[in-house]
Order: sequence, then structure tokens, then C-alpha cells
Amino acid sequence: MIRLATVSPCYNEEEVLNHSVERLTALFERMIAEGLISPDSMMVFVNDGSRDHTWQLITELHHKNRYVRGINLSRNVGHQNAIMAGMMTARAWADAVVTIDADLQDDIECIPQMVRELEQGNDIVYGVKVSRQADPMMKRLSAQMFYKLQSKMGVESVYNHADFRLMSRRALDMLADYREHNLYLRGLIPQVGLQSTTVDDVISERYAGQSKYTLKKMLHLALDGITAFSVKPMYAIFYLGWLFLFVALGIGVYVVHALITGTAVPGWASLILSIWIVGGFILISIGITGVYIGNIYTEVKRRPLYHIAEVLK
Repeated sequence: MIRLATVSPCYNEEEVLNHSVERLTALFERMIAEGLISPDSMMVFVNDGSRDHTWQLITELHHKNRYVRGINLSRNVGHQNAIMAGMMTARAWADAVVTIDADLQDDIECIPQMVRELEQGNDIVYGVKVSRQADPMMKRLSAQMFYKLQSKMGVESVYNHADFRLMSRRALDMLADYREHNLYLRGLIPQVGLQSTTVDDVISERYAGQSKYTLKKMLHLALDGITAFSVKPMYAIFYLGWLFLFVALGIGVYVVHALITGTAVPGWASLILSIWIVGGFILISIGITGVYIGNIYTEVKRRPLYHIAEVLK
């Protein structure tokens, strides 16, 4: 039987933890009874610098529930780094790890199917969202646009997959070789290259509280996802530069023609408009280049992704 660990990053999740542990406990006991997982399987909650009583609650649940383990990070390091901390720690405890957010909006009934797919030889099993009706409309639309943009940018990822997935210990050992600081696991894990498959994931309503994934955090993740795996924005700047050069040559020809024919009309509107257009383009270009340079700056320092303050086994 497989020794399974679920890994759930937690940031201010005290409102949902009791409910989530109850649901996962019921699932674990059913899977154990069916012979899918071993009785020493576990659910690992990673406290990502929460400001509420999340860690105290994890500690209490650890003493009450034999499945519950906890990892307390020294400070808030972000969703992706918290997942990485949980996976890298849990790979020493389990044969396979399932990452799932603590609110359990992902369909936990997919987990038995993921384990069966692992037994069929798949080292990675992705949960793919087939229905996002529980998500706000703006989030659904922005997510779909982002996945399509990723594809256009040449980023290899699984469409409509977030961070609900199963990975074998072999896959986790390979993932550990990737030392990137700007983590984008949705693009990084497909590069492991082991046999993989997908299961259908139907998103449900959040039990309590609100999502901690703000618009700012989603935009930051999207930017990391593109700049960490694609240089196409840099090439786009290069080609746009040539386009602007040809437009400038055309304007130059027009100006000379207007001077020769005496049809030139003095004015400042077109001049100011041109300055603002070119100036805006230059600023955007510098900004995109700056993002890449900033990522290089972050990477070369090789600082640790996280520090673990306490572990509850």
C-alpha cells in the first residue's frame, strides 16, 4: 500500500482548518479501508507566517488527530514556496504527495483516483478544473486568458491546472534538483518529464472565510509564470522596435514630401502624440527588461526559499 501525504499551505486559515481536517480524515479512513493507502498516511499543513491562530490550531489538531502533521515556516514566503517547503519535507515521510489548498475547494474525491493512476505507473497526476462555477466570473475569465497567454508565450503547462496534483517520491526527488527562486510550479513540474495524466477537478464553494489569493498575488504569479519560462516578451520588444523604426521612416518621407509640396501645416498635436506614444513604448520596454534583470538579480543571490521554524511529526 502507498504511504500518502497531503500537503496544504495555510495562510490565515483558522476558519476552515477544523472542517478540512474532518473531511480529509473521513477520506483517509475510507481509502485505508479500501486498501488504497497505508494507515500511516498523513495530512501535512504548512503554516506560511499566518497572523491568526492557524499554527496553534494545527498544533491542537496534531495532538488530537493521528493523521495531522505540521510545518511552521519562520515567516510568510508565499503560496508557491510554502508548497515547495511542504513537498520537500513530506517526500521523506511518504511514497507520494498530493498538494491541495487548505480550503479544499478542489475535489478531494479525485485523490483516490490519483492514487490509482499512480499505481498504473503515472508519477505525476494533475487535477484539471473542468468546472469553475464556484469561482467569481472575473477570476474565471482572467484565468482562462492567462492560460491562453502562457500557451502563446511558449510556456509548457497543463491547461486549467492550478496546484492540485499528486507526485511520486521519484518525481519529487527530480523536482528537488530545480533551485529556482522565482517558483512557478505549474510550469516547472511538467519539465520533470515523467509519465503523467490528469483527473477532472470540480471546484466547490469555499466553506468559510475568503481566498487569500488577492489580485495582486495572482498578477505577480502570472508575471513569474511568463518571465521564468519564456523570453518571447524580449523578442516582442525587439520586433516592435523595428516596427517603430519603419513607421518613423514613413513619417520622415511624409514630412519631406510635405515640405517640398508646401503642404506642411504647423502644429504641435501630432508631435506631442508621437512623443507620448514612443515614450510609453520605451517605458514599457524598460519595464519588461527590468523584470528579467530583477529575476536574474534574485536568482544569483541563491538565498534559501524558506526556513522551517518547527515541525510536528
